[in-house]
Amino acid sequence: MDKAIYVAMTGAKANMLAQANNSHNLANVNTTGFRADIDRFTSEPVYGPGHPTRVYSEGETAGYNRSSGTLQQTGRTLDIGIANEGWLAVQTADGDEAYTRRGDLQIQADGLLVNGAGELVLGDNGPISIPPNEELIIGTDGTITVKPLGGGIEQAVIDRIRLVSDDGFELEKGEDGLFRTTTGDLLPPDGNVQVFSGMLESSNVNAVEAMVKMIEFARNYEAQVGFFREVERMDSASARLLGTN
Repeated sequence: MDKAIYVAMTGAKANMLAQANNSHNLANVNTTGFRADIDRFTSEPVYGPGHPTRVYSEGETAGYNRSSGTLQQTGRTLDIGIANEGWLAVQTADGDEAYTRRGDLQIQADGLLVNGAGELVLGDNGPISIPPNEELIIGTDGTITVKPLGGGIEQAVIDRIRLVSDDGFELEKGEDGLFRTTTGDLLPPDGNVQVFSGMLESSNVNAVEAMVKMIEFARNYEAQVGFFREVERMDSASARLLGTN
């Protein structure tokens, strides 16, 4: 009986973890540039004494959905959507470089350019500082041009947003939602990566699909817990049968 309970328990645990990941995806259905996590279920052999065919269920995050979201027009100058495969380089809280598709940019009170998550946007020379200006333009190659306040210089190029490609690299998603190479290398700049100002990329989470999965995981979990009760009933019946003999 304990073996049956163990298999059901691992199945319930795998469903519970998958439900948590699916809920996380669903919570980010409106997050700009969000990439959904993908779950995977496997049957793993139980090593050690016992029958060699014994297995248990294992659930894990098997990466992320690489498909792009939809570019949606906002008309806001500081909103940028990446037109093709590529990433926007940002600086994490610990000073490392990481990558995101989130392009809802903002200018802090100190002039530093950040995205909607508060991460510093990196340019060719590190974090980008935007001076007070009358007009700001972001080109398709990420070049930032401003017309300073007070006239004088007509227009001035401030920096260029660091746009990179993961071609030839494998990325993994961190708990902070940012992406990094599995080898720890920095992604190289790629002139083919373009951005469109006045547009934002939506999340690639399909809300309907996520809702269906939520129901499916809940039913699977209930089935596994129901099996606990069935095993308990069988165990009690066996005990009564042995007691009468």
